[in-house]
Amino acid sequence: MKLSVVIPVMNEEENIEPLFKAVRKALEGIDYELIMVDDGSSDHTVERMKELADERTKIIVFNRNFGQTTAMAAGIEEAKGDLIATLDGDLQNDPADIPMMIEKLESEGWDLVAGRRARRQDGMFLRKIPSKIANAIIRKSTGVYLHDYGCTLKVFKRDVAKNLGLYGELHRFIPVLAKMYGAKITEVDVRHHPRIHGESKYGIGRTFRVISDLLLMLFMQKYRTKPMHLFGTLGVPMLLVGLLIDTYLFILKLFGESIGQRPLLTLGMLLTLGGIQLITTGFIAELIMRTYFESQGKKPYTIKEVYVKKPHSTDEENAQASS
Repeated sequence: MKLSVVIPVMNEEENIEPLFKAVRKALEGIDYELIMVDDGSSDHTVERMKELADERTKIIVFNRNFGQTTAMAAGIEEAKGDLIATLDGDLQNDPADIPMMIEKLESEGWDLVAGRRARRQDGMFLRKIPSKIANAIIRKSTGVYLHDYGCTLKVFKRDVAKNLGLYGELHRFIPVLAKMYGAKITEVDVRHHPRIHGESKYGIGRTFRVISDLLLMLFMQKYRTKPMHLFGTLGVPMLLVGLLIDTYLFILKLFGESIGQRPLLTLGMLLTLGGIQLITTGFIAELIMRTYFESQGKKPYTIKEVYVKKPHSTDEENAQASS
């Protein structure tokens, strides 16, 4: 199968019929499957999907709301296509852009093509400005230079999508996760339409969740396989400074000086205890990460290919034989 299209939906009953029509029109002539994941809808979204489903459609229904990231992960898990596309179910993304993105991925050798909403049809102050600020912060802090992390419309190679490790609310950091996997990423301008039916599920309150998720991403990106490098780098200097202060105060005490009311004593104790806690946290994090990789048979690396030279064979044949 060429393509799997994964669409998470929640309370989008009025959008289901035009969404089905748009997908079928856009992907005419492509061997595809459509995976709809209902994330705990309380309206008639599921009923509408069942009415309009055909032999290409698979519907996954959650028993409650788990969030867009989980819905997307469930759809990707079920996907059978060589390529996987994701988009929102509110018709703001245009399925007609998918063939163009597939062409770019295949002709230029990318692993992930991300959409960039060139003319975004959202509110300026509650959506566009916070999004621009968040995108700039993510670019600067992660080193993954895309302009629009919030656009759900993306096309992946199968192996990239299957190894993203989506959970929590990390769908907005898919390009960062893909980069950690080793994927080659680019972005293209895509169409963006105003929402006609239903209500947006996003608000200004998501800003704080984005910040907390960004901190997690930075940790995973830099210290996932070596957490002691973070906690030890912070903890050892704190411990040493705290011990120096405590030693200095101990010597003063031996010479009869009173140190009980000195703020330096409090600082020394805080630094000492804080340093010990950070170092022990690093040990625990190391053990957890080793358990994570070893218990599941996971590797802290990915192999693109293994090259073995064979007599009387071309380089391409050698690489294909050993991949």
